[in-house]
This record gives sequence, structure tokens and C-alpha cells, in this order.
Amino acid sequence: MRQGAFALLLLVFTFAIVAPRSWAQEPAESARKILLKTPANYPTLAHSMNIRGVVKLEALVAPNGTVKSVGVKGGHPILAQSAVTAVGHWKFEPAAHETKELVEIKFDPE
Repeated sequence: MRQGAFALLLLVFTFAIVAPRSWAQEPAESARKILLKTPANYPTLAHSMNIRGVVKLEALVAPNGTVKSVGVKGGHPILAQSAVTAVGHWKFEPAAHETKELVEIKFDPE
């Protein structure tokens, strides 16, 4: 009796741990074409300090192609705000639903 209860408990525990992981995964979204791309301004402080690098962003794009919000996923903090401001003005092609688009902005003082 105890072995049966233990096996049932183990089975329930296994499904409780494994199943949500597969449900939580979202399909990879296809990148939408950018129709209007405003360039990022190179911050004066970053230029004077010779800071370069890539800022990685995630833009939430509405069905009509406007950017609803932008989140920073990585990059130098001095460069990040300029990248967020620029991508916030971008316009993407329309789609049936809102999407998350991964964007990289490269900064180089030269």
C-alpha cells in the first residue's frame, strides 16, 4: 500500500515539475520588418569616455506597428537610454497581433 502511494505521489510530483516548463515556453516570434528607423544619438559622455558597445533591447510592438514599450536586456547603462529613446520612435510593419522584437543598437565613437 505504501509503495503504491509513494509511486503515485512521485508520479504527481514529476508532472507538477515537468509539465509547467513545457507550457511556459513561448514560440519564437518572427521579426517584423522595420519601416521607419530613427538612429540613436551617441551620448556626449559616452563619446568623451570612448565607451562603445551593443545595447540589447526588447520592443513590444502593437499590431499597427507602433512601439508600445522598450526594455533593456543588456548593454552599457550610459548608452541604454539613447537606444531606448530611438527604438521608441521606430515604426514596424503591421501584423495581426502584438509582438516582442529583439533589437541590438551598436555604438562606436569612430
